[in-house]
Amino acid sequence: MPELSRRRALTAAAALAAAGTTTVIAAGPAAAVTTAGPAAADAHDHGLPEPFDEVYQGRRIQGRAAAGGGHHHGGGHGDGYAVFVDGVELHVMRNADGTWISVVSHYAPVADPRAAARAAVDELQGARLVPFPAN
Repeated sequence: MPELSRRRALTAAAALAAAGTTTVIAAGPAAAVTTAGPAAADAHDHGLPEPFDEVYQGRRIQGRAAAGGGHHHGGGHGDGYAVFVDGVELHVMRNADGTWISVVSHYAPVADPRAAARAAVDELQGARLVPFPAN
């Protein structure tokens, strides 16, 4: 068996991390690979945020589970959650770290979809939200 190089160990770790179901534990010059159990799957909260419906700075913002399982991409970036500003859908995306961004405030991650809607209202400064076209 060929000796395990740093490059091979990192390549294997990257491939396993991409699969998302394994953990690599370094043990000296060699590495042992173990499969993550149900506890690791439970560590990620895939639940949807609470729905909301409020008026913020004179604009009605709403958020709720998306009908049909999510965005037009089939499950999409919003993780099955839809946000609206004055009845117009605000395209939102959940980042890998659990933060949220919108098409209006793309470079300013926030904690939840409600904060994304509020940030969009702030950024719009009274302008009307134009619907984001589906591809």
